[in-house]
Amino acid sequence: MLIGFGAPVSGAWATPHNLGAFAARAEELGYHSLWTFQRLLTPADDSQVGPGYRSVLDPMVSLGFAAATTSRIRLGVSIVNMPFVPPAVLAKQAATLDVLSGGRLDLGLGTGWSPEEFAVSGATPARRGARAEEYLAVLRTLWADEVSGFEGDFYTVPPSRMAPKPAQAGGPPVLLGGVAPTALRRAGRLAAGWLSRSATDLSRIAEEIAVVRGAAEQAGRDPGAVRAVCRGVVRYGAEATAEDGRRLPLSGSAAQIREDAAWLGEQGVTELFYDLNWDPEVGSPDADPAAATARATEIVESLSPTSG
Repeated sequence: MLIGFGAPVSGAWATPHNLGAFAARAEELGYHSLWTFQRLLTPADDSQVGPGYRSVLDPMVSLGFAAATTSRIRLGVSIVNMPFVPPAVLAKQAATLDVLSGGRLDLGLGTGWSPEEFAVSGATPARRGARAEEYLAVLRTLWADEVSGFEGDFYTVPPSRMAPKPAQAGGPPVLLGGVAPTALRRAGRLAAGWLSRSATDLSRIAEEIAVVRGAAEQAGRDPGAVRAVCRGVVRYGAEATAEDGRRLPLSGSAAQIREDAAWLGEQGVTELFYDLNWDPEVGSPDADPAAATARATEIVESLSPTSG
């Protein structure tokens, strides 16, 4: 199983220096990938969301910044919400980032959930699944076809050209998020893989992966080739427990977290990235920046694929 790391994009540790430094250090330590996420805004009553959502850098701009300080590590976003960005705009951003990074982008996409973000984007949550399928078709024609074109119920691409094309033939791998059975099956049918979310119950992740891969097989695809990428919300240093008293996966010592990572591989996860943006001592805007950076430094070192 491949091990990645969540870039410093949220809260106190999300500084220009840290974004470049942690990207470079993660590459040096042998991490396979570096990940960001999207949050446009939060409700005025921010008690409704976790601290990691309150102050978040743009995911694509952050990956472009990280690309300039690295040369090998994969660059992923988990996720950009399709309803909030026109497909041609995202196609151009992703192609540009792929070119500038030398073909290192993995593009994770979702359908959105925040009422505030739908309102501010002028988007509608209606028929999100059908819109998502057309959105993917638009991305693919813009990335792959010399002369692009698409006519659908929601999107139209007049005969046109988009250049430069992405460095990766056909475009960056597209991964889909989602938790509803229809979203899981969509990922299996149409995408390079599936992305779990921060609130995923990791003790049951094998069930969701099975739905994804079952849909891939029904669509005539190789289920073993469909990636399952897990956002690992790390609770480092102290064991955290669920309501039933069980220790939550990826909590406790470095050794315990490593054991959990190996167990997740046995559940079908193909790639796990440790994400500290959900650690209130790191990803909260109220955390002390120096202490947050020191804690993140300890964790990135202790959990690195080349240590332990």
